[in-house]
Amino acid sequence: MNRYYAEVSDRAGHRCEYCKAPEVVFNFPFEVEHIIPPCAGGDDDLGNLALSCRSCNVFKAAVVQVRDDTTGVDVNLFHPRTDEWAAHFQLAEDGRIEPLTPIGRVTAQQLRLNVPAQLAARQHWHRLGVYPG
Repeated sequence: MNRYYAEVSDRAGHRCEYCKAPEVVFNFPFEVEHIIPPCAGGDDDLGNLALSCRSCNVFKAAVVQVRDDTTGVDVNLFHPRTDEWAAHFQLAEDGRIEPLTPIGRVTAQQLRLNVPAQLAARQHWHRLGVYPG
Protein backbone atom coordinates (compact mmCIF):
# COMPACT_ATOMS: atom_id res chain seq x y z
CA MET A 1 0.00 0.00 0.00
CA ASN A 2 1.20 3.51 -0.76
CA ARG A 3 2.92 5.09 2.24
CA TYR A 4 0.73 8.20 1.84
CA TYR A 5 -2.53 6.26 1.66
CA ALA A 6 -3.81 7.14 5.16
CA GLU A 7 -3.30 10.88 4.77
CA VAL A 8 -4.55 11.06 1.16
CA SER A 9 -7.62 8.86 1.78
CA ASP A 10 -8.58 10.77 4.94
CA ARG A 11 -8.27 14.09 3.08
CA ALA A 12 -10.47 12.70 0.27
CA GLY A 13 -13.10 11.37 2.66
CA HIS A 14 -12.44 7.88 1.26
CA ARG A 15 -13.97 8.87 -2.10
CA CYS A 16 -12.41 8.96 -5.54
CA GLU A 17 -11.44 12.57 -6.10
CA TYR A 18 -12.47 12.35 -9.77
CA CYS A 19 -15.80 10.47 -9.87
CA LYS A 20 -16.67 10.58 -6.13
CA ALA A 21 -17.05 6.78 -5.94
CA PRO A 22 -17.29 5.65 -2.30
CA GLU A 23 -14.36 3.48 -1.27
CA VAL A 24 -16.55 1.65 1.26
CA VAL A 25 -18.30 -0.38 -1.48
CA PHE A 26 -15.07 -1.82 -2.88
CA ASN A 27 -13.23 -4.80 -1.47
CA PHE A 28 -9.82 -3.10 -1.65
CA PRO A 29 -8.41 0.36 -0.91
CA PHE A 30 -8.41 3.00 -3.61
CA GLU A 31 -5.15 4.07 -5.20
CA VAL A 32 -2.97 7.04 -4.42
CA GLU A 33 -2.19 8.57 -7.79
CA HIS A 34 0.04 11.35 -9.03
CA ILE A 35 -2.03 14.21 -10.41
CA ILE A 36 1.00 15.31 -12.40
CA PRO A 37 2.83 12.04 -13.10
CA PRO A 38 6.55 11.68 -12.40
CA CYS A 39 7.21 11.36 -16.15
CA ALA A 40 5.83 14.91 -16.51
CA GLY A 41 7.78 16.30 -13.56
CA GLY A 42 5.37 15.46 -10.75
CA ASP A 43 6.63 14.39 -7.35
CA ASP A 44 5.42 12.64 -4.19
CA ASP A 45 4.40 15.89 -2.48
CA LEU A 46 0.97 15.51 -0.86
CA GLY A 47 -0.25 18.40 -3.02
CA ASN A 48 0.36 16.22 -6.09
CA LEU A 49 -1.38 13.11 -4.78
CA ALA A 50 -5.05 12.19 -5.08
CA LEU A 51 -7.23 9.26 -4.10
CA SER A 52 -8.52 7.50 -7.19
CA CYS A 53 -10.72 4.51 -7.86
CA ARG A 54 -9.17 1.92 -10.15
CA SER A 55 -11.26 2.94 -13.15
CA CYS A 56 -10.37 6.64 -12.99
CA ASN A 57 -6.71 5.83 -12.36
CA VAL A 58 -6.49 3.41 -15.30
CA PHE A 59 -8.03 5.85 -17.76
CA LYS A 60 -6.15 8.87 -16.42
CA ALA A 61 -2.79 7.08 -16.44
CA ALA A 62 -0.08 9.69 -17.19
CA VAL A 63 -2.47 12.01 -19.04
CA VAL A 64 -2.63 15.63 -17.86
CA GLN A 65 -4.12 17.31 -20.94
CA VAL A 66 -6.69 16.28 -23.54
CA ARG A 67 -7.89 17.90 -26.75
CA ASP A 68 -11.42 19.22 -26.23
CA ASP A 69 -13.53 17.92 -29.13
CA THR A 70 -15.84 20.93 -28.81
CA THR A 71 -13.18 23.63 -29.11
CA GLY A 72 -10.19 21.80 -30.61
CA VAL A 73 -8.01 23.22 -27.81
CA ASP A 74 -5.83 21.19 -25.42
CA VAL A 75 -7.30 21.45 -21.90
CA ASN A 76 -5.86 20.31 -18.58
CA LEU A 77 -7.67 17.50 -16.80
CA PHE A 78 -9.41 18.22 -13.50
CA HIS A 79 -6.81 18.80 -10.75
CA PRO A 80 -8.21 17.77 -7.35
CA ARG A 81 -5.89 20.08 -5.41
CA THR A 82 -6.45 23.27 -7.40
CA ASP A 83 -9.89 22.82 -9.01
CA GLU A 84 -13.21 22.69 -7.18
CA TRP A 85 -15.27 19.66 -8.26
CA ALA A 86 -18.61 21.52 -8.18
CA ALA A 87 -17.22 24.23 -10.45
CA HIS A 88 -16.56 21.67 -13.20
CA PHE A 89 -19.17 18.95 -12.67
CA GLN A 90 -22.67 18.34 -11.40
CA LEU A 91 -24.40 15.10 -10.63
CA ALA A 92 -27.59 14.50 -12.62
CA GLU A 93 -30.63 12.60 -11.34
CA ASP A 94 -29.76 9.59 -13.53
CA GLY A 95 -26.24 9.34 -12.06
CA ARG A 96 -24.44 11.06 -14.93
CA ILE A 97 -21.59 13.34 -14.02
CA GLU A 98 -22.37 16.34 -16.20
CA PRO A 99 -19.42 18.52 -17.19
CA LEU A 100 -19.90 22.26 -16.72
CA THR A 101 -16.60 23.49 -18.19
CA PRO A 102 -14.00 22.42 -20.73
CA ILE A 103 -11.99 20.92 -17.85
CA GLY A 104 -15.04 18.92 -16.83
CA ARG A 105 -15.72 17.89 -20.43
CA VAL A 106 -12.22 16.55 -21.16
CA THR A 107 -12.00 14.86 -17.76
CA ALA A 108 -15.36 13.12 -18.23
CA GLN A 109 -14.24 12.03 -21.69
CA GLN A 110 -10.76 10.79 -20.70
CA LEU A 111 -11.85 9.04 -17.50
CA ARG A 112 -14.99 7.63 -19.17
CA LEU A 113 -17.08 8.86 -16.27
CA ASN A 114 -20.44 8.19 -17.93
CA VAL A 115 -20.07 4.80 -19.57
CA PRO A 116 -22.97 2.41 -18.84
CA ALA A 117 -21.07 0.43 -16.17
CA GLN A 118 -20.23 3.62 -14.26
CA LEU A 119 -23.82 4.87 -14.46
CA ALA A 120 -25.19 1.53 -13.23
CA ALA A 121 -22.73 1.50 -10.32
CA ARG A 122 -23.64 5.06 -9.28
CA GLN A 123 -27.35 4.26 -9.43
CA HIS A 124 -26.77 1.20 -7.23
CA TRP A 125 -24.64 3.20 -4.76
CA HIS A 126 -27.39 5.82 -4.65
CA ARG A 127 -29.95 3.13 -3.75
CA LEU A 128 -27.58 1.96 -0.99
CA GLY A 129 -27.38 5.52 0.33
CA VAL A 130 -23.62 5.90 -0.15
CA TYR A 131 -23.61 8.12 -3.26
CA PRO A 132 -23.42 11.03 -3.38
CA GLY A 133 -21.86 11.39 0.01
